[in-house]
Amino acid sequence: MPRPRILVINPNSNRIVTAGFADALKPLDFPTGPEIVCETLEDGPFGVESQADVERVAMPLQQLIARDTTSAAFVIACYSDPGLHVCREATTRPVFGIAECGVLTALTRADRFGVIAIAQRSINRHLRYLRQMGLMDRLAAERPLNMTVAETASGDGTLLKMIAVGRALKDEDGAGAIVMGCAGMARHRKPLEDALGIPVIDPTQAAVTMAVGAVQFAAS
Repeated sequence: MPRPRILVINPNSNRIVTAGFADALKPLDFPTGPEIVCETLEDGPFGVESQADVERVAMPLQQLIARDTTSAAFVIACYSDPGLHVCREATTRPVFGIAECGVLTALTRADRFGVIAIAQRSINRHLRYLRQMGLMDRLAAERPLNMTVAETASGDGTLLKMIAVGRALKDEDGAGAIVMGCAGMARHRKPLEDALGIPVIDPTQAAVTMAVGAVQFAAS
């Protein structure tokens, strides 16, 4: 019997981002579990960094998921959760957004969490989402790196900036856990957690962990 498949979709066209979170997901791809397949939305922007970018990729994501007849679950690997609800309308199979899953995972690790955003202009979009989720009282703060998605995935000095912002969230804002607010940050989770001494959540890992559970229990 073929293994059920979880499709993890990078809504931007930067393959380095896809490769980074694919590597971070390897511990979840075990022989008796679902196959984890990571794909790049080829016609997406190089980075989803504005509300316009979020709106631009929603329907291509919906169409990709609607056409897919083989995957058992889907993960949208962008911290803005673009097209999440319209994608859920397109299929009866579960669709996970990494922001939603990352935040919910952080709530299991600490009373208050902080978020590292790629840029200042991302924060209002993220706060609007948290208000919709009714979780503003659990947010310690969100602080920006002021970098691009591409820079967080492959730029020099990214980890040092993340440590500085993470320390401010921990020491000044009182965050007991940190959510990395971009799929492109995946390779920095473990060194960041080691430097800060508190849980650091990679939202793509969090979403795929939930997807694995959903697929495994559906098959049992």
